[in-house]
Amino acid sequence: MTTTLLRGRLLSFHRAPLSLADSQSYLYEEDGGLLIEDGLIAAAGAYADVKAKAAADVVEIDHRPHLILPGFIDMHLHFPQMQVIASYAANLLEWLNTYTFPEECRFVESAHAQRIATHFYDELIRHGTTTAVAYCSVHKTSADAFFAEAMKRNMRMVGGKVMMDRNAPQGLLDTPEMGYDETRQVIADWHGKGRNHVAITPRFAITSTPAQMEATAALAREFPDLHIQTHLSENHDEIKFTCELYPEAIDYTDIYARYGLLGPKSLFGHAIHLSEREADVMSETGSVAVHCPTSNLFLGSGLFPMKALARREKPVRIGVATDIGGGSSYSMLKTMDEAYKIQQLLGERLNPLESYYLMTRGNAEALSLADRIGALDPGTDADLVVLDAAATPAMALKLEAVKTLPEELFLLQTMGDDRAVAETYVAGLPMKVGLR
Repeated sequence: MTTTLLRGRLLSFHRAPLSLADSQSYLYEEDGGLLIEDGLIAAAGAYADVKAKAAADVVEIDHRPHLILPGFIDMHLHFPQMQVIASYAANLLEWLNTYTFPEECRFVESAHAQRIATHFYDELIRHGTTTAVAYCSVHKTSADAFFAEAMKRNMRMVGGKVMMDRNAPQGLLDTPEMGYDETRQVIADWHGKGRNHVAITPRFAITSTPAQMEATAALAREFPDLHIQTHLSENHDEIKFTCELYPEAIDYTDIYARYGLLGPKSLFGHAIHLSEREADVMSETGSVAVHCPTSNLFLGSGLFPMKALARREKPVRIGVATDIGGGSSYSMLKTMDEAYKIQQLLGERLNPLESYYLMTRGNAEALSLADRIGALDPGTDADLVVLDAAATPAMALKLEAVKTLPEELFLLQTMGDDRAVAETYVAGLPMKVGLR
């Protein structure tokens, strides 16, 4: 049995913090110990107490004065869009047609998909992200490359072969039957293998005919425990076009509701422009709105009303994500930096404790995986990130003036990026980029 004892400052959330003063919402140990056995957290707490529980020959790794947190979780990004990031376009639909769809056509080639998969996982690890929810391309080859690389690195990942049978280039279309059959095959090949989770993935209603939505509904009925991921209400032109394609629906959200695609494991990317009716339905079904701040700003899609949705009488469950490649950074720290600014523009406050809750336990709860990831609780997976608030000269200088934990977290969120990630652990093992 492999046993390791990590020493450092521990931070892990029990629940969403109610305010900056809500110290009951999290565990913080100034001199903490984390005992890891066979990829799981065996004990967490004060170093002296945890050390006393460990075997005499335990391997110790001292990360002081750095912070040790649960690994970051990214709720929505596109594996085939690594070379789409930083593409100049006026809006979502122009960006999709000019850059994204042509690039995704390349993933029919296994060698290309495998090459990008290696870089994709390297970037996640470099930025401290240990679990992500990804869209592959329409090609089964892309899903195979994605899940094979996840298994190689023993990462807990969620992903799916995209289903789309209209309004895209010929090389990026399947059919209702093909989308159904290949998704079932991806499930058979990869779901539950290693730490893989397959998601049913209709890209969005614009690129799926009613026949394909029926096929998606059939998959959802056959595999009720799987995640479903798609896009919703990102851009006003998108909403208008979608509703023209489905004139019988009350609104955009109603399209997915008619096919039985709403529920506690349904993840809706963006969901910026929801009506009150739509927000009510999202709440009643337990569906998750996934906020992608860098993408929303980059594409000019709008300002996601995170606080307003959370405090409704019928609150909407919320996750946060990078949305690579509409998003402009792989870093969840940068993601929350932009989320903070969006709330500022809406006259709201997003405090740093809330941000770190969202990146860890909050996203784990939104994924219905909080029993496995997102906290430093005994029995959960030892997926961890070690953060250095003095990673750059400018950060070190600012750190001299920091007096509290929330101030340090805010410094990391505002000025940090991959350079602030001192180490990333997956299932208890330190991960290095460039793994082949």
